[in-house]
Amino acid sequence: MRITVSLLFFFFSFLNIAQTNPQLYEIIDDVSSERLKSDITTLAGFGTRHTLSDTVSNVRGIGAARRWIKNEFDKISVSCGNCLDVFYQKDLVKKGVNNRIIKDVWVVNVVAVQKGTKYPNRYIIMSGDIDSRVSDPTDFTSDSPGANDNASGMAGAIEAARVLSKYKFESSIVYLGLSGEEQGLFGGKGFANYAKENNWDIIGVLNNDMIGNITGVDGVVSNRDFRIFSEPVPPTETERERNRRRFYGGEVDGISRQLARYVYKTTKTYMPEMNPMLIYRLDRFGRGGHHRPFNDAGFAGIRIMEAHENYTQQHQDIRMENGIEYGDLLKFVNFDYAKKLTAVNAIAMASLASAPPPPTNVSIGGIVEPSAKFKWEKAEGAVGYKIYWRDTTSPTWDHSRYVGDVSEFTLEGIVIDNYFFGIASVGKDGHESVVVFPSGIFRN
Repeated sequence: MRITVSLLFFFFSFLNIAQTNPQLYEIIDDVSSERLKSDITTLAGFGTRHTLSDTVSNVRGIGAARRWIKNEFDKISVSCGNCLDVFYQKDLVKKGVNNRIIKDVWVVNVVAVQKGTKYPNRYIIMSGDIDSRVSDPTDFTSDSPGANDNASGMAGAIEAARVLSKYKFESSIVYLGLSGEEQGLFGGKGFANYAKENNWDIIGVLNNDMIGNITGVDGVVSNRDFRIFSEPVPPTETERERNRRRFYGGEVDGISRQLARYVYKTTKTYMPEMNPMLIYRLDRFGRGGHHRPFNDAGFAGIRIMEAHENYTQQHQDIRMENGIEYGDLLKFVNFDYAKKLTAVNAIAMASLASAPPPPTNVSIGGIVEPSAKFKWEKAEGAVGYKIYWRDTTSPTWDHSRYVGDVSEFTLEGIVIDNYFFGIASVGKDGHESVVVFPSGIFRN
């Protein structure tokens, strides 16, 4: 009996305190800067990848680029026993829908789906953009190598597929090349609609847009800082949800913000040398990225990118002016840094795809009481649950308690007024779901 009790204590203690999984360290080590360099070089070598550029040539234009990307995904699939479903998803965008679409164009995305073993209809997506541009957004013939913006993010998605396809995960992972970003985020909009039409349960979208530059226009050089942009609450929330936030909080606790915190936590646990910066904004000031159409559709989505941008290398004609070299050239990409940010994505996706679904109908109580109370509906595959809490001014979940395989719990001595709370499901191997902020209130 003593041995049995000791083993049980060890088991539950492991679930509560275990911080790392050796497989995620293997994934980090397997990401290759040399493969990223090769892929970024190839993508930049297509001359231009403008959305309206040549689709017939095999050596120049967006058509050649997307066929090469699909071929890379196909080769990866062959090497893993046809574990990837590779296909094109496309939508016709008509001339004049905005001032950047000056002729009818098929916006074609390249998709590779690695189906989950237990939850095949739950998807975590890593996206990069295929297209590039110069100063004039309608110039689809001039050289536009787009080495950092965004061959780096696209190469990251391909490299993540090479690494993660060697493993099996309970949920599905999508490696996605999106087109039409520079012309109005059309690829993301089209694929978000595709996901909704096919009733996909999307865990989250990790949009990688510029993950290869370490030298900022402000003079800062850093190969460790990176930004995670996330909106505070979904634009699809109801008026009732907005009113509830006024009284109970949640202004910075929407589904995209929880996804951002998940990436932050995974990075700090497995790659402590990195400095993930949680940016409380949908995107850079007045600018946009391909996670936004997914947010617009009600899905969790974030942007992962370099911290220190160099604007002389973005959306620029290639030229020398006043002693400054303009253009998004291969020579400005730091491949070791792109490796680090690709690894950030890979371990976050591996962890999420290995975790059970989150709890549902999470409710909180404890008004005018000295304790915080919680109720939730259990998730399939969860062996237990973890309660998280933080100061109301803290950006991250700083405190937690594993409470076992229960559907309600009371945190004694924790006053509900002073903290924000959330609940995560825990799987048999310790992987956790995204934290769920309470959506209901109860009184005893």
